[in-house]
Amino acid sequence: MRHLLGIEGLSQGQITDILDLAEQYVSRNRQPDKHVGGLAGRTMINMFFENSTRTQASFEIAGKRLGADVLNMSMATSSVKKGETLIDTALTLNAMHPDLLVVRHQNSGAVALLAEKVNCAVINAGDGRHEHPTQALLDALTIRRRKGRLHRLTVAICGDIAHSRVARSNILLLGKMENRVRLVGPRTLMPTGVDKFGVEVFEDMREGLEGADVVMMLRLQKERMDGGFIPSEREYFHRWGLDAEKLGYAKDEAIVMHPGPMNRGVEIDGEIADDINRSVIQEQVEMGVAVRMAVLDLLSRPTHNGRESLLA
Repeated sequence: MRHLLGIEGLSQGQITDILDLAEQYVSRNRQPDKHVGGLAGRTMINMFFENSTRTQASFEIAGKRLGADVLNMSMATSSVKKGETLIDTALTLNAMHPDLLVVRHQNSGAVALLAEKVNCAVINAGDGRHEHPTQALLDALTIRRRKGRLHRLTVAICGDIAHSRVARSNILLLGKMENRVRLVGPRTLMPTGVDKFGVEVFEDMREGLEGADVVMMLRLQKERMDGGFIPSEREYFHRWGLDAEKLGYAKDEAIVMHPGPMNRGVEIDGEIADDINRSVIQEQVEMGVAVRMAVLDLLSRPTHNGRESLLA
């Protein structure tokens, strides 16, 4: 069975090939007729156990542009809320013979468990603090398009690293592509064992951003915090929020990223977020549809261009 559960299992070549295919979908998505039809007759189910705007909408648009029948399950009113286990839900859906399941779950490893129980392709749309592979892929495509390459760059990932599956997937992907990765933020928001990640760690934003090609800000995930990780939002922005003064330490041509949703005035200054010369935040959203189209395309076919699926 073919799945996309994380970046960890992908090679450098596979990542490159996914991004190359996504480039084709970027061009198609900018045309008046955006539909391809390659998944006509296929059924795709979105199962989001956590709230989502960008990721769920992006997957839905991607599936429909490829011609799939797309069902968005309302997990808030599903049988899971009545006590049904995740495995029983998976078995029930499996009996309906879907072709693709897109799953977001609050527990790390839940998506991989579900993938063991079904006979269709499963895509991890974010599981707990574990991984969010398509976010890392769309970030990579955005970087490659803006910087002209995806290797030997200095990338600073800043903020709430400890609770971020986006950070974990990006660390894995950027490392595979031979980039210099820096993690910047308070010690309380650094994950356990960060010294084994193969990255540089900074507590001071100015030191961490010095000479950076890419500045990737992260959302402060209060819903995953069970204690006093930061003194206050005002103090957090003063020390770790991105403003013009701190960004000045990065390279003049450095780009600014954020996976969304943004907390303006907490993680990032509004003027920086809206700066069309530095911010690529809206481009990230656009790349998300193209990357997810590429992943759905590859996972739904036993062969692609005469060779085995990249994600087999």
